[in-house]
Amino acid sequence: MVARSTSAAVPRAGWQRWLLHPLAKPAVFLVCLLPFASLVVGIFTDTLGANPAEALVRATGEWTLRMLCLVLLVTPLRAWTGWPAWLRFRRMVGLFVYFYVVLHALCYAWFDMGFELADILRDIAKRPFILVGTAALLLLTPLALTSFNRAIRALGARRWQRLHRLVYAVAALALLHFFWMRAGKNNQAEVAVYGLVIGALLGWRLWHAWRRRQAARD
Repeated sequence: MVARSTSAAVPRAGWQRWLLHPLAKPAVFLVCLLPFASLVVGIFTDTLGANPAEALVRATGEWTLRMLCLVLLVTPLRAWTGWPAWLRFRRMVGLFVYFYVVLHALCYAWFDMGFELADILRDIAKRPFILVGTAALLLLTPLALTSFNRAIRALGARRWQRLHRLVYAVAALALLHFFWMRAGKNNQAEVAVYGLVIGALLGWRLWHAWRRRQAARD
């Protein structure tokens, strides 16, 4: 029994060493930046299709959702694998969520609204999917601004954790934004995929919180 458990621990430790490698963070950073680089190349090579503005708005929004799914996946990965090293990447990926949502908002404000503030405010009030998208951006802003060690120390760990639970509301708003946007085009296949992924990740958190409360009672 001892020999078997020891041999099983070796590959686990070996895999975790990859996550702790000094080049792991730069590699994750470059991977997260690749979609942006691809869009920039597409602009200069004119390969974004017949409507480049729409392609940019759509792509930046979809990459925001994908990065959000990755952020929500970090904690379950840590629990499933028993490797705390996954947490090294959560802050970086979270900031990329904000990076892509700001790009998404800028593309909308520029290409759709021409940076006319009055028109943007009227559009937010008139169209529900723009309203919930704006709400998600506003909720993400304090999370991005407090994603640093100094902010954690200033707020205190408990208050910081409470604040960053807003990411769950952001995920729900982002999914609703995507659903309403696609509803007009009668194309909900991708919405269903994101809904299943985000629902599973948030459902895991609820189940995990319930188990902890049960364990505390026992």
